[in-house]
Amino acid sequence: MKKLKVIELFAGVGGFRLGLEQAKNYEIVWSNQWEPSTKAQHASMVYEARFGAENHSNEDISEVPTDAIPDADMLVGGFPCQDYSVATTLQNSKGLIGKKGVLWWSIHRILSEKKNPPKYLFLENVDRLLKSPSNQRGRDFAIMLKSLDDLGYAVEWRVINAADYGMPQRRRRIFFVGYHKTTQAYKKLKKSDASEWIHEDGTFALAFPITPDSSNRNTFSITDDLVQLSETFNRGKKASPFENNGVFINGQVFTAKTTASYDGQRTVLKNILETKAIPEEFYISPDDYPKWDYLKGAKKEVRTAKSGFQYNYSEGGMIFPDALDNASRTIITGEGGTSPSRFKHVVQYNKRLRRLTPVELERLNMFPDNHTQLEGISPTKRAFFMGNALVVGVVEKIGTALYHIINS
Repeated sequence: MKKLKVIELFAGVGGFRLGLEQAKNYEIVWSNQWEPSTKAQHASMVYEARFGAENHSNEDISEVPTDAIPDADMLVGGFPCQDYSVATTLQNSKGLIGKKGVLWWSIHRILSEKKNPPKYLFLENVDRLLKSPSNQRGRDFAIMLKSLDDLGYAVEWRVINAADYGMPQRRRRIFFVGYHKTTQAYKKLKKSDASEWIHEDGTFALAFPITPDSSNRNTFSITDDLVQLSETFNRGKKASPFENNGVFINGQVFTAKTTASYDGQRTVLKNILETKAIPEEFYISPDDYPKWDYLKGAKKEVRTAKSGFQYNYSEGGMIFPDALDNASRTIITGEGGTSPSRFKHVVQYNKRLRRLTPVELERLNMFPDNHTQLEGISPTKRAFFMGNALVVGVVEKIGTALYHIINS
């Protein structure tokens, strides 16, 4: 069977590409990575160093002409989490425009303008997408589902914690797959029972088995146009109608709460630690131990805001140093650097405390060792890359299952 041609957007340092290449049967024919907040495009530099500059774009995707992007079978990407509200309609057009700079609408533009749009979508975001914004829980996800429905796609989604399936990091992300109405997969989903699809027959069910929870199921329709959805969806409600698993087709939502079912081998933090000598810069000075203890510890104290207002502040304590016999906590973009932090990982190593090295952070996302090592790129920047990345093993498993669905 032939390989599927793929467009990779918001490519970062290539996590999606690595996962799909490990799944085999996929070929990246065009990629884009552009960081708006920095002059030096470090992530794009790493991507080009690992995969080559041919067919790679380092331009603002919102300004790349659609006809400059080749046709492909699938579009993938981990797009930024933003406010997806609709700003206005396009005169004499069926499409809509969201707020400037909101990159979901760049995906929408490509799909709507392509004469031969990708038949499949494979996208990723933070799991809070299902319940944002706070005053209209689930509105942003509803807008995305309806905009894809308008373009002829059915969607299935799942919130996946990589550690639930034996991977080395507790990283929860929402993944969703789209099937265009011209595909056999769409027609199969349309004929299927929605509950059986998400529990047994769909892409995510094949990739990551689950245990159903019959007490949390919800069905409803999304039929309003995008402007109405943006203004009124779930306004005033305290909870999002979307559970962690679901499908959306022809305006109808079926969503259910599910839990992971896995009893295989697990990789824990101690399994990814480097065994060679660790550079001294990653060790914490004993003089700084009290600062780390304070930031990691439980607190109940009175704090004063800049305005002079005093308030009671409290937070629970964290395991310090990090437990080596469990999957790691989620890597954040501020993981690098020597300054004490509540959220950075700290391990005990040779009776001393130290931070994680760039290679160890790469291993937690299941990247190859030294994937981000490049002249002129600091360990802090490499840590930032991993805070923005996804777990490659999750992409590989979904890619393998999706290819099976497409060709079954």
